[in-house]
Amino acid sequence: MDSKYLYRLGAFLKHRLTSWNTGGEGIHSPYLFYIVRMLMYDRNPYYSWERIESRRTAMLHAPKLIQTQDFGTGTSSSKLVCDIAKRELEKRRNAEFLFRLVSFLGHEKGQPLNIVELGTSLGITTAYLAMADSRNKVYTFEGSKETLEVAESNWRHLDISNIVPILGNIDDTLYNYARERTTGSSSIDFAFLDANHTEEATLRYFDILAQQAGDKSVFVFDDIRYSKGMARAWERIKQDARVTTTMDCFDFGIVFFDPHYLRRNYTLRL
Repeated sequence: MDSKYLYRLGAFLKHRLTSWNTGGEGIHSPYLFYIVRMLMYDRNPYYSWERIESRRTAMLHAPKLIQTQDFGTGTSSSKLVCDIAKRELEKRRNAEFLFRLVSFLGHEKGQPLNIVELGTSLGITTAYLAMADSRNKVYTFEGSKETLEVAESNWRHLDISNIVPILGNIDDTLYNYARERTTGSSSIDFAFLDANHTEEATLRYFDILAQQAGDKSVFVFDDIRYSKGMARAWERIKQDARVTTTMDCFDFGIVFFDPHYLRRNYTLRL
């Protein structure tokens, strides 16, 4: 049996034994309590979700062959779009939570958000982030040209116009993006990291983005149990001095920077 599969199975069982599902009970901050009770466990649909999911369905049946580039391993390969959709797209339930979270953060801030996504893939999660509020600006970073072209086609079908795609090696494009932001620029309000799934790259991306985070910024790291390296990166992020509260939801981890919060990690079962 594959060693990665065995690791993930063991990590899942450990998470089930140590996590809790109390609908937010035990979380003392009203703000964080609301995120858990009203956003994580909410099952009410939004009008735009079915439109986005229609594109996911289309991708699951798309036989188109595209060339993909993995800058993390330095390799390129040909993949069917339908295979990418089956194996790499964010789960619908998780994407819906991101939509609700971004909507809530925008309401709390009272103005459009600056959003960064690392790893566009076919653009389905990007659509969830963008359609939460058309006034938001979503900067999404993708390394593969043909993958990004498929994503842009999906956004055109959905009439989304508030996404700024950035093509190229994220090691370079993210650094340039951060460098070009002026000192007086507003903070990055929300970041979703789902790109190079290595310990080194994850920590590097976190450090670049954290330098542009404000007290109310929220970062979400996908696939924190993808490998032992990703798990180590998550532990390092939790211990970073800039971070206060974190939430471990197994599939993803949420990071808060607000100094008014207790320094604590919540292990939650969704």
